[in-house]
Amino acid sequence: MVVKFGGNAMVDPMLHDSFARDIVLMKLVGQNPVVVHGGGPQIGKLLEKLNIKTEFVNGMRVTDSETMDVVEMVLGGSVNKEIVASLNRNGGKAIGVTGKDGQLIRARKMTVNRFSPELGASEIIDIGHVGEVEQIDTEVLNVILHSNFIPVIAPIGVGHDGRSYNINADLVAGKMAEVLQAEKLMLLTDTTGVLDREGKLLTGLSTGVVDDLIVEGTIHGGMLPKVRCALDAVKAGVNAAHIIDGREPHAVLVELFTDEGIGTLIRR
Repeated sequence: MVVKFGGNAMVDPMLHDSFARDIVLMKLVGQNPVVVHGGGPQIGKLLEKLNIKTEFVNGMRVTDSETMDVVEMVLGGSVNKEIVASLNRNGGKAIGVTGKDGQLIRARKMTVNRFSPELGASEIIDIGHVGEVEQIDTEVLNVILHSNFIPVIAPIGVGHDGRSYNINADLVAGKMAEVLQAEKLMLLTDTTGVLDREGKLLTGLSTGVVDDLIVEGTIHGGMLPKVRCALDAVKAGVNAAHIIDGREPHAVLVELFTDEGIGTLIRR
């Protein structure tokens, strides 16, 4: 079961602790959780402290070499180790890795197209060390999963040239679920889930219904990339994907072990 940990749950100590207890319990009852985490706000804070200017293109942080050093420091260092420590403190045995360890995540440079009013056409924008998943080598993960350890993965990949790449954590979690043929993919967010036009929570959705909701524009904006990630995973063989509100205490357990759950379920 692949769980993407991000949003407010990462910065609120109470939610951080309840998440850790949920994951530890999952491991104790025989499930094999794999945690993939983000860390955008923490990266932004450190860049600000270091007076390193940052900008975004189509929602992606432009990542030059100096910024990439900060990304690795935060994601592979402080944030990753904080989650590992929290899991260990709550009775689990966790081990932290980045996608560079054992070449777990092979990455390729992401290209971004943006419309230029001056040119009257699209132009390719270089956003630096931002990547997408090319391949996942599960050898390292299998060693961890067949032990009593819980893997905690920072979404940093390595290119064929040895360069580091910052990858969106949702994309990494989705691809990880696909490759592992996970039972479930869970994405923790700062919203209640996928909403209809009246603001009502939608759940129990088939992939076909989700495709229709995207086409008609019900699913749009910031929710669209998350839903596409979940949809791709389910279409690739993952049994179900859950988009849940990480601001709720014990959100993971409530979604898994209650009839109604608290988020949006997408299934084959």
